[in-house]
Amino acid sequence: MAITKIDMQRFLDLQLQMPVFDVRSPGEYVHAHIPGAFSLPLFTDEERKVIGTLYKHQGQQRAIKEGLDFFGPNMRAMVTQVEKTVETWANCAQQLKEPIPNTLAPRQPVIVHCWRGGMRSGAVAWLLSLYGFEVYQLTGGYKVFRNWALEQFQKNYHFRILAGYTGSGKTMLLHQLKEKSELIIDLEQLAHHKGSAFGGIGQPPQPTQEMFENLLAVELANIGERSCWIEDESQRIGQLHIPHSLWKTMRNKPLFFVDIPFEERLRFITEDYGHCDPEK
Repeated sequence: MAITKIDMQRFLDLQLQMPVFDVRSPGEYVHAHIPGAFSLPLFTDEERKVIGTLYKHQGQQRAIKEGLDFFGPNMRAMVTQVEKTVETWANCAQQLKEPIPNTLAPRQPVIVHCWRGGMRSGAVAWLLSLYGFEVYQLTGGYKVFRNWALEQFQKNYHFRILAGYTGSGKTMLLHQLKEKSELIIDLEQLAHHKGSAFGGIGQPPQPTQEMFENLLAVELANIGERSCWIEDESQRIGQLHIPHSLWKTMRNKPLFFVDIPFEERLRFITEDYGHCDPEK
């Protein structure tokens, strides 16, 4: 079965219709990846390091031979992993009532990518195609996605900024707006941090800066030119920061200040953090 190479625009059209597999090493994936992509590493972190050293000192052919030694024994396990993931993904899509196009479903289509759309994704695409999957390979790989993500921060968005002192319940209000069918972006949810002095308490570990930007870029692309509510934040949220160009855009948008009395804010803060570890 043929392998179809796709550009970033085609990838954006297809990514919700089929699972995406990131064949970079586990360390590369953990650092940052395309939101929603599944990890399907062709090599371990150590194997990738060995192959890179061979490529640098002994050339491409020697590196490829070593790579084949690593790849060969894992072929069956990789195919099995993709089969299970595709089945799980399809079941989830049905539960969410997001239909899979009839033209795609029978052939079990998948998207694969590596760092630059080169040999690693090419090898996995060949294996999955040989087995019978309909394979789409992202030209340019994660690098082209990353460039696309950075471009999203340069655009002019129709933000409405929700502001107020700490304890005003801005995040709660933001989600109440969402329930009223308003579009929102929850920066604190993406950053795993409430933005205040105690904002990291009870939250999962923060993503890397690069992963935070990837998640935010996808949210921005989904909003497009429509009006959107976003909470007023300092540029820094915990250990992360809002990209400077996007921060400048936010500073120039209409601000809606929620004026809540001090006593109410104090009550909200004590209730919100009262159940947390006192030492933290």
